[in-house]
Amino acid sequence: MSGSKSFSGDSDHKSPVPRLVSRPLGYRLFVRDLVLPCRIGVHRHERDAPQRVRVSVELDIGDLSAPGQDAIDEVVSYDDVVVGIRQLVGSEHINLVESLAERIVEFCLEDERVARARVIVEKLDVLGDDTTVGVEIERTTDT
Repeated sequence: MSGSKSFSGDSDHKSPVPRLVSRPLGYRLFVRDLVLPCRIGVHRHERDAPQRVRVSVELDIGDLSAPGQDAIDEVVSYDDVVVGIRQLVGSEHINLVESLAERIVEFCLEDERVARARVIVEKLDVLGDDTTVGVEIERTTDT
């Protein structure tokens, strides 16, 4: 009788354990706890001076092809994400933390490799103690 060899060496016994095949499902890129000065808020005292915000971003990258050349242009770069966030936070006065989070999530989804973006924006100095307030927004691409 012809059969495949099992781990025990028995050539007529087929292994009950299916063979696992590794397929790239994607990967998750994150930037956590990026603290930046931001002109944000609707109250008069918030318009007078910047306040600290903390931004965290989590991006699901839908297509992971192993970097063939080990080159930065083959992946979504966290450095590019941070530079973009810094530009958005430092650009103009923003009234709502929700608006800032939406701008950041839209920026992140501009890269067609990003399938999902989750953004948390926290205002650190609003309540005067260690309490933070903020918003979390998650968006996916249409595809």
